Amino acid sequence: MLPRKRKKIAAAETRDWLELPSEVTASILSRLGAIEILNSAQTVCSQWRNICKDPSMWRSIDMRNLGERDKDYVHEKMCVHAVDRSCGHLLDINIEYFGTDELLFYISERSVHLKRLRLFSCYEISDEGLSEAASKFPFLEELEILICPISKHAVETIGRSCPLLKSFKYNLQRCKGYVCDDEALAIAQTLPELRHLQLLGNGLTNGGLQAILDGCPHLEHLDLRQCFSVRLVGNLERRCVESIKNLRHPSDPPPDYVLGAEDLDFWDIPSC
Repeated sequence: MLPRKRKKIAAAETRDWLELPSEVTASILSRLGAIEILNSAQTVCSQWRNICKDPSMWRSIDMRNLGERDKDYVHEKMCVHAVDRSCGHLLDINIEYFGTDELLFYISERSVHLKRLRLFSCYEISDEGLSEAASKFPFLEELEILICPISKHAVETIGRSCPLLKSFKYNLQRCKGYVCDDEALAIAQTLPELRHLQLLGNGLTNGGLQAILDGCPHLEHLDLRQCFSVRLVGNLERRCVESIKNLRHPSDPPPDYVLGAEDLDFWDIPSC
């Protein structure tokens, strides 16, 4: 006969997960990414499948695919399915590697209340595609673009179409040696409500930075790491220090998030 303490441990180890309240199960499942839910979690049992069909589970869609580009078509189909399940309540979506103009347009048509959009290494999203989608995101507050071929024209459209945008991360657009203030001027002229701006590896100069400080008076966080054409000295440095609460200098260490091997090659390019 088992001692009472061992009986309790054995009972705990064999407890049926289906006995958990549905709201607790939903909370646990919501911590999984969309790919894990669609590929695995919803197939466990009918109860979990019903929970996974609830639109409230799809207000945030995380489609990180770890760079498996050979599965882009599969991931795009899953993303479409996830967006459909949100039933128009999508607020936050992260697309990595497989994003296209068509997919972004599909999202924009069905997610008018979107507040946060993250595009990571989406080489098939064009200026025109992002501009068209941005025009349908009037409530967008946070936008992160990482290693995507986007120019000043899309930035200008984003600024005109997304008046509530508070956080803009526009990173690793150019190789070392590229010098141009076009994107900086577009930000300065169209995004006056910015609080958080990250421009890793951008080609802006002191003139572009000055324009951003003039055009974005509410800016509190500014990340200029790897912006090698910026020289923070004299009055410009003093103004940044006095007006920006959190300032990352061009010479500060590179980003602390994980990039793919091909993306890391960016840091080794000497010039263009």
